[in-house]
Amino acid sequence: MTDIPSTAVQMVCQSCQALNRLPKARLEDQPVCGKCHEKLFQQKPVELNQSNFNRFISKNALPVVVDFWAPWCGPCKSMAPGYAQAAAELEPSVILAKLDTEQAQQLAAQYNIRSIPTLILFKEGKEIDRVSGALPKQQLINWIKKNQ
Repeated sequence: MTDIPSTAVQMVCQSCQALNRLPKARLEDQPVCGKCHEKLFQQKPVELNQSNFNRFISKNALPVVVDFWAPWCGPCKSMAPGYAQAAAELEPSVILAKLDTEQAQQLAAQYNIRSIPTLILFKEGKEIDRVSGALPKQQLINWIKKNQ
């Protein structure tokens, strides 16, 4: 990412996966994608899958927190509302995303997911920290702010 000026950030559109460059100062201005014109920040967790996962975590200049979850997981379901609220509160400084481990078993294995929910914080594609188990919203926000 050395070709991006320090006053700009690179973002992957949550809707069409296009790369966007925008000034850091404009992050709070509800920026839209240059290709599909959808909002770059949608105030909710981004749904990731096998095909868009690597692009999303490695091409975003902002930290990305991924919730590795499964539809049958009770703690995952109980954490989901607080996770969604945290996404709305933390954007645009951090992006929250979700990955269904039942649909993306190869990625779950690649990241050695042994229990769910597991949250991993990525910066420019690199794992910075992880925590397993459901977290209440405020504890989740505190963990993210401590590690971003």
